[in-house]
Amino acid sequence: MKVTLSGWSDFVFDESYRLPSLTELERYVKENRHLPDIPSESEVRQGGVDLGEMNALLLQKVEELTLYIIDLQKQINELKTKKQ
Repeated sequence: MKVTLSGWSDFVFDESYRLPSLTELERYVKENRHLPDIPSESEVRQGGVDLGEMNALLLQKVEELTLYIIDLQKQINELKTKKQ
């Protein structure tokens, strides 16, 4: 099976992309009980899922997680340096 799309999720790595803070993300998840840009369970039950779109959205979330991990590692390294 091949799914074609008009766009992909690499925009996450553009300097202009605004990655929400972890605090903002936590607040959103608590209020909405799903990740931003990802459809809720009720939306999926009602309208189904476009596999191509969902794959792109999931990749976007993986790329955002990668950016969070990189940032957290920088913070850890900085704390290690300060401690020495």
